[in-house]
Amino acid sequence: MRPTHKLLNVNYLALALLACQGASLEAAAAAPPISCKLLSADRVFDGVDVQFNKSVLVVGDKVQAIGNYADLSGQCATRYNLGDATILPGFIESHAHITFQNVGKDKVLEHGITTAQDTGGPLLPPQGGNGSLRLLSTGPILQAQGGYPLNIFSPDDSVGGYDKVGLAIAPSATESEVRAIVQNLAANGASAIKIALEVGGEAGAPWMMPHGHGEVPAAPWNILSQQQVGWIVSEAHQLGKKVLAHVGENNGFQIAYGAGVDTLAHMPCAALDPILLHEAVHDGMKFISTIDTLASCGQGLYDNAHAVGHVYQDHAADGLEFPLIYGSEIAHDNVPWGANGEELHLMLHLSSGETIEFPDVLNVLRSATSAAAAHLDTGIQGLGTLTANAPADVIAVKGNALERFKLLEYPDLVMSGGKLVINKFSPTR
Repeated sequence: MRPTHKLLNVNYLALALLACQGASLEAAAAAPPISCKLLSADRVFDGVDVQFNKSVLVVGDKVQAIGNYADLSGQCATRYNLGDATILPGFIESHAHITFQNVGKDKVLEHGITTAQDTGGPLLPPQGGNGSLRLLSTGPILQAQGGYPLNIFSPDDSVGGYDKVGLAIAPSATESEVRAIVQNLAANGASAIKIALEVGGEAGAPWMMPHGHGEVPAAPWNILSQQQVGWIVSEAHQLGKKVLAHVGENNGFQIAYGAGVDTLAHMPCAALDPILLHEAVHDGMKFISTIDTLASCGQGLYDNAHAVGHVYQDHAADGLEFPLIYGSEIAHDNVPWGANGEELHLMLHLSSGETIEFPDVLNVLRSATSAAAAHLDTGIQGLGTLTANAPADVIAVKGNALERFKLLEYPDLVMSGGKLVINKFSPTR
């Protein structure tokens, strides 16, 4: 009888395996396919150049291809023909204060910003990017004791910390202590290191206006020494991080340039030494624009922006990169909490030559997409573009955004990581 029982057991096992295999096949057949969307429009800015009458194929959370509708339509049943519209990568805001000022991340995303870098405030790990705002953080601004920004925003806290707007470095801080601060920021997810070299006193500057903390301290304010800035830059570069400097006038600019700071976090308010500014631009220093929010600074701001633009125009043929990175300082009450058409407009007019040419328009759009992504250096393949395998961060507006930047403030479609956040278009069949 035992042989019979063994045969029965084998048969039962075979039947069980077949049943399991059948269930697996049924589950596989029932599994929903990866979602896809095919977006077609008269104009597609891919982060580098403009293509006309093209389609963007999104599969899952990635861009798969840009091509002709006839070639791509068979690969996706969910199709949107936007017609007279412009498709672009989601915008990247390189200078924001979203967390510190408690601005709603959803509102920022809905208005066309899919990636933002907070500069100053609590140090947070990278977050979002899949249906929510991708948010990066530099953490607190490294500053001198008694200086900016703690003297304005936290006047009762002379030290600050990793959860504050600023972190003060004492004049007596040793090289190892300064480097340890940078190491801590980098180890905890800082996207860059931001420092303040703000002596105060610039007419019209927002930081010279009361912020509800009493009278603005008399200038000049304490700033980090040339040696301390050198230590910060050296350590940051060893850790693969750029250094951004808040600079408002020439003294801070001289220290920043002399120490090898990568980027000025603002276009400075007071007019800079034109010879030194020319050298810095020619050597590759970048400038986050923030021209709109600092418009009250007046002529010095515009002179600096003009000078930066002229140096670029004179040396672009030699391979000099466009020196401006788009930044609107989201969270300030005088600028949109999303894409800022006026910032783009000012960048275009102040950085162009005697006439505005189409390559000038492309430079400005790149500064908010592919060039901004390259500057952030997140390691995310294709960020700021619509190239294959790039994150499916996409915006679209009705009309020609290449001619009217204002349209970008009110996108008709916003996609984050392949997920539609805003969509005013109907699918076609």
